[in-house]
Amino acid sequence: MRFISWNIDSLNAALTGDSDRALRTRKVIEVILDQDPDVIALQETKLPANGPSKKHVELLKEYFRGYAYHWRSSVEPARKGYAGTMFLHKEKYSPVVSYPVIGAPDTMDSEGRIMTLDFNGFYLTQVYTPNAGDGLKRLKARQVWDEKYAEYLQSLDRMKPVLATGDYNVAHKEIDLAHPQNNHRSPGFTDEEREGFTKLLDRGFTDTFRHIHGDVTGAYSWWAQRVKTSKINNSGWRIDYWLVSDRLAGKVVKSEMLDSGDRQDHAPTLLEIDF
Repeated sequence: MRFISWNIDSLNAALTGDSDRALRTRKVIEVILDQDPDVIALQETKLPANGPSKKHVELLKEYFRGYAYHWRSSVEPARKGYAGTMFLHKEKYSPVVSYPVIGAPDTMDSEGRIMTLDFNGFYLTQVYTPNAGDGLKRLKARQVWDEKYAEYLQSLDRMKPVLATGDYNVAHKEIDLAHPQNNHRSPGFTDEEREGFTKLLDRGFTDTFRHIHGDVTGAYSWWAQRVKTSKINNSGWRIDYWLVSDRLAGKVVKSEMLDSGDRQDHAPTLLEIDF
């Protein structure tokens, strides 16, 4: 099976926008669909609390023909039009969908950050991990989140194997970003966040990109929009992952980033696994 995950940074903008960025985003959607994935996981959809509008529904059917979809939005007391996730899967599948609450701090459980699909032989779950924020103002809450999320993944893994994906908002090792020496107290590369990711893997999960590619450098999934030359210079970070239960690692065929052209921000990540 083939799976693709992507932080789309506003599904509304992708579907309805007419800016240069919206056009580049739709080109990335074409790249994704050319891969003919069984399932697509989207993060940071930023949809309203009541989900896709009538126009969104029409455009989802047009762009993602042959796919069913499930969404989760940020709801009160969290901010509206914030975070959010969506799964699209080929209509031939009928997984059971759940919307986990993990006991996270602040409003994190209300921000639409986790969705899980229960297939017969495995779980597929996606996450949009909270950012530690400017000035690391949310770092302590993020540490609690990391622990609660790791407990949740481990609870799934006790029942059946797990595929876990999403924007984890952390570069795990120094080889996972272009300039580690300048970013040791930047959100996404603090010792605390990196340790949280290590502890997650230690609970029985494999970073499939590293499993396939070893210690290759220069492979990133995100380039800052605020820095115009970040992608030209490949000054990126690898913060988007496909994890699998350790017992599935040997079945992974591909784990890689897809070419997102000249669009800065996140690139889609692909996992191919032979069950």
